[in-house]
Amino acid sequence: MRTTSVVFLGLLAAAAIACGPAVNGRTGGDDDDGGGPDAGGDPVFPPGDGGDNAGCQKIDLLFVIDNSGSMGQEQTNLIANFPQFINVLNQSGLDYRVAVTTTARDYHYTMSFPVGGGVPMNTGAGEDGEMIKPASCNMTKRWIDKNDPNPAQTFSCVANVGTGGNADEMPLGAMRDAFEDRMADMTNAGFRRADALLGIVMLTDEEDCSYEAPVTLGFTESLCDAQMEPAINYVNFLDSYTGHRSRWAAAAIAGAGPGSCSSTFGDAQEATRLKSFVQAAGAQARMSSICDGDLSVSLQQTLMLFQSACGGIIL
Repeated sequence: MRTTSVVFLGLLAAAAIACGPAVNGRTGGDDDDGGGPDAGGDPVFPPGDGGDNAGCQKIDLLFVIDNSGSMGQEQTNLIANFPQFINVLNQSGLDYRVAVTTTARDYHYTMSFPVGGGVPMNTGAGEDGEMIKPASCNMTKRWIDKNDPNPAQTFSCVANVGTGGNADEMPLGAMRDAFEDRMADMTNAGFRRADALLGIVMLTDEEDCSYEAPVTLGFTESLCDAQMEPAINYVNFLDSYTGHRSRWAAAAIAGAGPGSCSSTFGDAQEATRLKSFVQAAGAQARMSSICDGDLSVSLQQTLMLFQSACGGIIL
């Protein structure tokens, strides 16, 4: 484990120089937000103690990408910066898998009207956590791995999810769908490895409004107004799914607040529910701002989070 750890540490330092441009007059992303390891400090990647805390050699990554109408520039920037991200993984020696789904879910609910009673409604078609495999990307499976001929190019294809998705973004619910419903119906079967760190990256410029149980809304309410699933329930789900808090880590690249923010990408709402999720997860999650102006900063911070989590995994 020590060799992999030292190599990954050096590669991350190089990545910080190569893809950490000045943003709003600063470099890196030193934001002591308590959501995870700071990009500006020395990353922690212990090699394991030879016992239960054995570190990891594998990582399974799921990107949950907002495909609503405002996300075109953010997707383009993610695609442009991903080659450096994948280059670090390629050189680290980690056995990685990368899959993509969207924030869109086909969620059914009831709208209550003063006249006419309850009317069945739904958000419209969505991936519902399905790891996408576009025919145009020539993928042989629902994920990309280190043995594929050109992982970065394939990711550039599959991550171009478009902007025609639901306006009610549900990244937390889509993540759960990917590892619950879509595993149960075998759509995503084969992706998850029990001895790998599970990594999740959620990219959105809106608030999360994930539901699990069907709800009835008043006719003046929007779907994201009330009754949403508590964010901590998704932390508990990941603990249960992986078997231990140390076996997963999640990065939210969204509106970090307080309040809305703006960048060259446009505006982003404060993602209060994703912030609650990150806070509940403690050291296993971090929040990065989608308004940094260049997603290389957020991706660098994400790599450092996974680096730390991989070193502390208990198998």
